[in-house]
Amino acid sequence: MRQLLLPLLALAAAGCTTMADGGSDGAAPAPAINLATLQRVTQELSSDEFQGRAPATPGEELTVAALIREFQRAGLQPGNNGSWTQDVPLVEISATNTPQLRVTGGAQPLTFNYRTDMVAASYRAQPRVSFDNSDIVFVGYGINAPERGWNDYAGVDVRGKTVVILVNDPDWQDTDLEGTFNGKAMTYYGRWTYKYEEAARQGAAAALIVHDTAPASYGWMTVENSWTGPQLYMDDGRGGADQTAANGWLTNEAARRLLSAAGQDLDALTRRAQQPGFRAVPLNLRASMTIENSIRRQASKNVIGVLPGRTRPGEYVLYTAHWDHLGICTETGEDRICNGAVDNASGTAALVALAEAHVRAGAPERSLVFLAVTAEESGLLGSAYYAANPVFPLARTVGGINIDGLQLAGLTRDFIAIGAGKSELDQYLQRAIAPRNLTLVPEPSPEAGYYYRSDHFSLAKQGVPMLYAEGGENLVNGGPEAGAAWARDYRANRYHGINDEYDPNWDWSGAVRDLEIYFQIANDLANTNAWPNWLPGDEFRAIRDRTADQRR
Repeated sequence: MRQLLLPLLALAAAGCTTMADGGSDGAAPAPAINLATLQRVTQELSSDEFQGRAPATPGEELTVAALIREFQRAGLQPGNNGSWTQDVPLVEISATNTPQLRVTGGAQPLTFNYRTDMVAASYRAQPRVSFDNSDIVFVGYGINAPERGWNDYAGVDVRGKTVVILVNDPDWQDTDLEGTFNGKAMTYYGRWTYKYEEAARQGAAAALIVHDTAPASYGWMTVENSWTGPQLYMDDGRGGADQTAANGWLTNEAARRLLSAAGQDLDALTRRAQQPGFRAVPLNLRASMTIENSIRRQASKNVIGVLPGRTRPGEYVLYTAHWDHLGICTETGEDRICNGAVDNASGTAALVALAEAHVRAGAPERSLVFLAVTAEESGLLGSAYYAANPVFPLARTVGGINIDGLQLAGLTRDFIAIGAGKSELDQYLQRAIAPRNLTLVPEPSPEAGYYYRSDHFSLAKQGVPMLYAEGGENLVNGGPEAGAAWARDYRANRYHGINDEYDPNWDWSGAVRDLEIYFQIANDLANTNAWPNWLPGDEFRAIRDRTADQRR
C-alpha cells in the first residue's frame, strides 16, 4: 500500500499485459445504468418499513424478499443450486442487564457506565459472563507482528487479565506511507477486529480499546450505535469458548480517568507505545464486570444471483455488496431507526442496476455472480461465511468488485482505488477510467483502513483478487473542498446514525458513472482468458498461487 500510484503507472506503461495475455479485450459499450432502479431500490431498502435491515429481524425478511424479487426481475438465475439464498448461521447475544465496569486499586473505586463511559459485549454464548478483580495492563496498540519486529505482548503474561489497547497502528500520524506499519495507511493490525482476536489468543479476560476520533476515523456515536443492542457473531458450534469474556471500548475521557487512577497519563503512554521496543505497563488496578445475556440462534441469509457464462460458465466474476445495517439504534427520540441509505442500501441497489445492465448486454463468456451478503456491520460475517463455504469455487473465481456505499455528491474529476498497488486488477481499473479523463488518486484517508473494513477483505484473505474503488472528492461542481466537506459531513453526522436516510436531493451523476466503470471492469474480466493475481510480495499472493493448478 506504499506509494499507491507507482504500481498503477508502471502497469499502464507495460500495456496491461494481463489482459493482453487473455486474448479478448472485452470491449463493449456499457448499457445505460438505470437511474430509476438505483433510486427506487435505495429508497425502498432504506425506508422505515425495513427497520434498518438488521439481520435476523423482520427487516431481514423484507430485505431478502425484495432482493429476490429484484434479481428475478433483472433476469438473473438463482445462484445457490436452485436457491436464491445461502444460510449463514449466526448467534445473537443481547445484554439483558446494563453492565458497568468497576475498577479498584486506586485511591478510590471507579465506576464506568454503559454507553456514556464505555460499551462492552461478550463473544461467548453464555447466559452470564463475568470477570472479577482482573489485573489491568496497558498493552499499547495490542500488536504481535513478528514479521515486522513488533510485539506489544512481549515479556508480559495477560492470561485472565484486562488489556487496555490503543486504536489504529503506532505510526498512524505519519504523513507518508512508509514506516513499520505502512505509515499513515492502516494495516490490519490497526483494526479493532484484529486487536480483539490477538487479545483472545493471548488469553486475556477482557479487551478494552481506547476511542479516539481521529485514529478510529469515526466518533463515539458510531461506536455506541454499533456496540449496544443485540450483537451478532458467527455460530461456530463452540459458543465462543476461545474468546475473551468481554470486548469493548472506553471513551477517551474514561480512559484518561482510568489511567490517572494508576498514576499514568494517556498521552505519555501513547508516545511510549509508538516506539519500537515498547513493553506493556501493568497498572496495578483491577477490573470487574458482569454481563447477563439472552441468546438466540438463527440463520441469516446471503442472497445470490447468477448470470451464467456463455462459453465458460464454470469461471466466475463476482460483485459483492452488503444488504444489512444496524436496525434500531440507541437514540432516545421519536426516530430511532438507523436506515442505512448510503450504507449500504445504495450499494445493494447498485447490484440490481448492474444485473439489469449485464442482462441487457447479454451473457459474457464467464459467469457473473451478484452476491448480497449479510452481517457486514457485525464484522463481515456474511462474506466471511461465503469465503469459507463458497457456492462457486474460489480457485475458479477470477476476481471481484465490492460496492459499499455509492458516492452521491455528484460527478468527480478523480477516482480512488482503496488499497491500490495490490493486484493486477489495477490494470482493469486504469483501462476503464482512462477514456473518461479521470485522475487516479491515492485514497484520502489511508489511516482509516478501509481496505480491511468491507466485504472484499473476506474474499481477499482467501486469495481472490478484489477491487474496492470509487469516485473521489474532486467534484466537477465545487472542487475538492466541496467533496471533502460532503465526506466529512457524512462521517460526522450520518454514518451509522439515524440521519443516514434517503435524500431526494442527492446528485446521482457520479454514482451512475462509477457503475459504468464497474460494468466495464467486470465485462473485461468476464470476456478474457486471463486470471489476474496479486502482485509479487502482496500478503494475499501466496494463497492464490497455491490454487494455480485449478485454473490451468
